[in-house]
Amino acid sequence: MTTDFCTNLTTTSLNGELLDDATCLRILEDPDIDLFPLLNAAYTVRKEYWGKEVQIHILNNAQNGHCPEDCSYCSQAKTADTDIESYRMKPDEEILEEAKQAYEGGAHRYCMVFAGRGPSEKRTDHLAGLIRKIKSRYTIEICVSAGLLDDDKASVLAEAGLDRLNHNLNTSERNYPNICTTHTYADRLDTLKAARNSGLQVCSGLIVGMGETRPELLEVAQALRELDTESIPVNFYLPLPGTNLDPSQELTPEYCLRVLCLFRFLNPKAEIRAAAGREVYFRSLEPMCLYPANSIFLQGYLNAQGGERKQTLQMILDAGFTIKSEQPLEELVEREEARSNQMVDSQGRLHVLKTREELRPARGSVADG
Repeated sequence: MTTDFCTNLTTTSLNGELLDDATCLRILEDPDIDLFPLLNAAYTVRKEYWGKEVQIHILNNAQNGHCPEDCSYCSQAKTADTDIESYRMKPDEEILEEAKQAYEGGAHRYCMVFAGRGPSEKRTDHLAGLIRKIKSRYTIEICVSAGLLDDDKASVLAEAGLDRLNHNLNTSERNYPNICTTHTYADRLDTLKAARNSGLQVCSGLIVGMGETRPELLEVAQALRELDTESIPVNFYLPLPGTNLDPSQELTPEYCLRVLCLFRFLNPKAEIRAAAGREVYFRSLEPMCLYPANSIFLQGYLNAQGGERKQTLQMILDAGFTIKSEQPLEELVEREEARSNQMVDSQGRLHVLKTREELRPARGSVADG
């Protein structure tokens, strides 16, 4: 039964047809559908559009904290009591130096994240200038996450050369009031539509494990399909100390992999990213996330540390994948070998807040602004 079921999944997805809800829920919860045939079916779809290539993203906390929103999962929220390193927007030269480090570190995309409800017109113009400078220096794609945007501000960033705008849906429309009250699910949809209206690619995903039901998780996957979302980061909730949302469910390696498979089948052409939490929840099955997903973060997430750089790069290499970069994967692994002895402990420092040096890796290379 598993073989026929998985063959039908692959055929339906590659034909661009939408799986029915009952089939999608079986992917998530039917114990009679074995995991590894399911992963192989998802990999067949992934390989059709992405081959064996992995896209590496490096995230820059361009501004940390000072956020007026009350997203209960976030350590930067105004309601959080987390001992994060808070600072206003980094000086331009620091951001540019970090772009250089990201490019030389093998990143295909440099992701700048700015805490806050949304940028002012002055901040939007400033971001546009930064985007132009980065594009003039490095062959790297740029994604910006800056909160809520309207058509005019999205157009300014698009004209500057921005490749993608990130704004995650995070959870279903029905569950959204349970995790945030200072803005709505509709506000987030409006921002994504503004990005699309301006010709920007859309990066939008979710955080699994925030009280959503499985049908609600399916609703998010379907909403992202309707938006024709180019990039979908699939995060798994990391309950950092001081945040106001308790873990709602146990996330097992098998369930997390099934979630990635579901998103691949429903969004076959999208860049699916195994994002925050992969080092925690996939455990010994972490390499298998590359079968449905074709993208990962390197160097951690917003305020949570990730796994060791070398370990992640070695995982990609050992699994037989390549990376989309002008930097050869083998050379990156060798480069990281030299510094691995002073890196994270055997637990990967998971659930530990980023240090000041990790949040601002270029600070010692440039003068303070």
